[in-house]
Amino acid sequence: MSLGGGIFLFVVGAILAFAITVSPSWIDLQVMGYILMGAGVLIIILGIILLVRKRRSTVTTREGIDPATGLRYNTTERRDDADI
Repeated sequence: MSLGGGIFLFVVGAILAFAITVSPSWIDLQVMGYILMGAGVLIIILGIILLVRKRRSTVTTREGIDPATGLRYNTTERRDDADI
């Protein structure tokens, strides 16, 4: 979603900055276009950073002998950082 939103803002900003020739008295569309393009680039960069961020996980293995039955047991547990 963040990549798509960033691309959308960049495209709308480019249209405002370069394609529209109307100039209302209350707003400068060229400056608004540059602001939207900058915001779009920032959102795209943040989206890429969030996509490549690694998820960490911990794997715990326990081995032993059950004192009641004398049988050997082996358990493995995996925990992601998102679960904390």
